[in-house]
Amino acid sequence: MPTVLALETSCDESAAAVVRGNVVLSSEVASQVAEHAQFGGVVPELASRRHVEALPLLVERALHQAQLPLTAMDAVAATVAPGLSGALLVGSVTGRSLARLAGVPFIGIHHLEGHLCSALSGDPAPELPLLVLLASGGHTELIAMRSEGDYERLGGSRDDAAGEAFDKVARLLGLGYPGGPAIEAAARSGDPERFAFPPGRISLPGGGFHPYDFSFSGLKTAVLREVERWRQQGEELPVADLAASFQAVVCRVLVERSVRCAEDHGLNGVVVVGGVSANGALRERLQRVSQERGLALHLAPLVWCTDNAAMIGLAACRRFGAQQQSSLQLGVAPRWPLGEADALYGPPPF
Repeated sequence: MPTVLALETSCDESAAAVVRGNVVLSSEVASQVAEHAQFGGVVPELASRRHVEALPLLVERALHQAQLPLTAMDAVAATVAPGLSGALLVGSVTGRSLARLAGVPFIGIHHLEGHLCSALSGDPAPELPLLVLLASGGHTELIAMRSEGDYERLGGSRDDAAGEAFDKVARLLGLGYPGGPAIEAAARSGDPERFAFPPGRISLPGGGFHPYDFSFSGLKTAVLREVERWRQQGEELPVADLAASFQAVVCRVLVERSVRCAEDHGLNGVVVVGGVSANGALRERLQRVSQERGLALHLAPLVWCTDNAAMIGLAACRRFGAQQQSSLQLGVAPRWPLGEADALYGPPPF
C-alpha cells in the first residue's frame, strides 16, 4: 500500500496528513476560523499568508506523528483545484517542492474528490453506483459516481452554495462565523414551522422546474426581508425561530432533490460529504428519508466533514494505485469541474 504525505490549503484550513492506503496515520489541521470571523468571512490574502506560516510546522508534526521520515513517502499530494488561487498555490508549491526533494511523484488532487473519498474509504466500501451530495461553503452539487473515478454532474446550485447561504443568513441574524454551526445551535430552541420560507427552484424554459438544481439566493433574500420587517416594527428579532425555519428549508430541499435524483438515475445509494454534511438536522433527515425509500446512506465521519489533508491523502492513494501522477509543472485552478479530474494526471491542463 502506498504511503502519501498530503497537503490541503484550498481555503482557510491549513492541513497536512500521512495516509497509507485507507489508513490515516496522522492528521494535523490549523484552523483560521477565529481570525476570519472578525471579518465575517474568509479574506483570501490573509488565508494565503497564514498557510505559508502554518504549513512547515504541520508537515513536521504530521511526519512525526506517523513516525516516518519524508524519505519513506511513496508520493506527495496537494489540493490543486478548486479553491482560492493564492491559497492553492501555497500548498501546491510546497507539495511539488517536497516531492522533488524526496525524489517521489507529485499527485495533484481535486478538492471535491478528496471530500468524496472521505466517505468512500470505509470498511466495507459503499457499493457503486452512487449519488454524491457535496454540500459545503463553496459547493452544492449532485454527482453520479458509476465507477471508480467516473463522475457526472447531475445538478447543483445556480447561485449561493448551501454553506455560503448559512454564512450569509447567520450574519443577518447577528450570529457567529462560520454560519453553519451558529445557525444549528440557535435553531435547537426555535420553531422550524414559524416562517414559510421559499425552497428555491430553477424554472425550466418549457415550464415547470428543474428537479435537481438548487437556488439559495432567494431564500437568503426572504430571510433578509423578514428581518427588516421585524426591525421596522421595533420588535425583538425571533432569532431562534428564523434560524430553525431557514435550516429546515435547506435540509428539506437538499434531501428531497438528492433522493429524487438517486432514484431517477437508478443509483444504489447516497453519499453525503462536505462541511454542511456535519449539520445534525440534515443528517437526521437524510437517515430517516433514505430508510423510508430503501436507499443506502453513507455519511462522512464528522471529523472529516470539514477541510482536512487526510481526505486528500485518501484520494491520492487511490490515484497512486491507478499508477497516476501529476506533472511538476501542474499549476492550480480556482474553478475546475470534478468530471475533468483525470486531466490532472498527464500534460498540465493549467
